[in-house]
Amino acid sequence: MLDSQKTLAMAKLFALVSLLPLLPLLCSSFSADGPTDRRILVLVDDLALRSSHSVFFDSLRSRGFDLDFKLADDPNLALQRYGQYLYDGLVLFAPSVARFGGTVDQAAVLDFVDAGRDLILAADPSASELVKGIAAECGADFDEDSDAMVIDHVGHAASEVEGDHTLIASDDFVESDVMLGEKKIKAPVLFRGIGHSLNPANSLVLKVLSASPSAYSANPKTKLSVPPSLTGSAISLVSVVQARNNARVLISGSLDLFSNRFLRSGVQKVGSSIKHEKSGNEQFVIEISKWIFHERGHLKAVNVKHHIAGETSEPAMYRINDDLEYSVEIYEWSGAAWKPYVADDVQVQFYMMSPYVLKTLSNDEKGLYSASFKVPDVYGVFQFKVEYQRLGYTSLSLAKQIPVRPFRHNEYERFITTAYPYYGASFSTMAGFFIFTIAYLYHK
Repeated sequence: MLDSQKTLAMAKLFALVSLLPLLPLLCSSFSADGPTDRRILVLVDDLALRSSHSVFFDSLRSRGFDLDFKLADDPNLALQRYGQYLYDGLVLFAPSVARFGGTVDQAAVLDFVDAGRDLILAADPSASELVKGIAAECGADFDEDSDAMVIDHVGHAASEVEGDHTLIASDDFVESDVMLGEKKIKAPVLFRGIGHSLNPANSLVLKVLSASPSAYSANPKTKLSVPPSLTGSAISLVSVVQARNNARVLISGSLDLFSNRFLRSGVQKVGSSIKHEKSGNEQFVIEISKWIFHERGHLKAVNVKHHIAGETSEPAMYRINDDLEYSVEIYEWSGAAWKPYVADDVQVQFYMMSPYVLKTLSNDEKGLYSASFKVPDVYGVFQFKVEYQRLGYTSLSLAKQIPVRPFRHNEYERFITTAYPYYGASFSTMAGFFIFTIAYLYHK
């Protein structure tokens, strides 16, 4: 009896130990009902970045993120285990890595994004083909010249020492309060690194920090023999991508952009009399990271309902010319809780091959959007469709099928007003035939 109890206890202990590797997955599956990424893998090519970029990392920790630092060539590196991802986000601060360690490669990073996870990628003049390849797959093409940097003889940061003008002071931000916060960034952002262009075939990539019209990309140590391939405002310093699955990617051509030195440094743009005691880097990287990790701009739609006007239950089908009501609740994640989303550009389509009805939804400023309209005089299989896309926000795509039938034979009105001329024609014909018959039979 005692031996059997020991055997049972040993079996329970073995089962518990075997579940320990799955503990992070179990914890993440029972996380709060919010989209915010919490467990982030930070890949670096030198662990000294933990101290040189500590201000940025501390800002993430203060907002509740769990950072796991690893060398990019760690032989035990893995993004998933037992078919489940171990992390919600990836920060790739290893621009010079030629090959990742473990089971991670370019395809694994792209699959990570395809699975709805988020990515921050920072490059510099030493960027490897691996890092450039990941950026290219996201729609950002870095300069092919490995020694090229962004140079600006007009928009560089003022300095007591005349340099090569590669320290850029840029204030050309994207106009979006969702991405960069409601508080405007007043000081220019310091940037030293490589520029990239956006792939015109990719409509999902967007510049959030652009170079000035006087900038160009070239090797600062050599004289220009041919015109540079990247010039002016076509050069993007920092870009973002929001994929169709709402995964978000940040691509920066400068790793120094996130460094403590740039975050704490003062800045004065050449030709300007205004000297800022602190650059806009800290505000910029913190605000854009909030957007990347879904602390802002994340929408969800719940309680999609439709019914005949005056009723509450959802019918199995509608009849032509029915009056119906459609409603949906839309909320926005504030970083800590869901709050009502208020906008005046949400529309619903009543769709069959093409939209027969396009109606703007009214809102009660508490998250409820609704509209009333009449079912068109066309029967078939229709869809209620809401396709909402707005800069900085996750896209909403709602669709629900519903058939529409014609009137049954016993549902038509006995006498239709528009048919009165035909009724009159029929009765006048019968009266005329009756009069003709009487006249023909009884009159010579």
